[in-house]
Amino acid sequence: MNSFEAVAEPNRRRILDLLRDGERPAGEIVEALAISQPGVSKHLRLLREAGLVSARADGQRRLYRLDPQGLAELEAWLAPYRRFWADRLAALEHHLEKEQ
Repeated sequence: MNSFEAVAEPNRRRILDLLRDGERPAGEIVEALAISQPGVSKHLRLLREAGLVSARADGQRRLYRLDPQGLAELEAWLAPYRRFWADRLAALEHHLEKEQ
């Protein structure tokens, strides 16, 4: 699964949102999302395989965090679209200023 397929699923996006604030154990993610532990585990596995999340052992539990390297692929793909919209919004702003 690539990163684009991974973020297409809403629960995986919600997991990424939770991890923006820092590392979390799987149990916290289960509680925050109110979905089953096996469901969260499946989503975390797919996010790891896509390179968007990494995990480390902390005693009996695993802590999950965002993987910046995997997110860079998404950022690189989105960059031209951000420029597209920035150019369009700048043109609209210029047009509206002329109308005033």
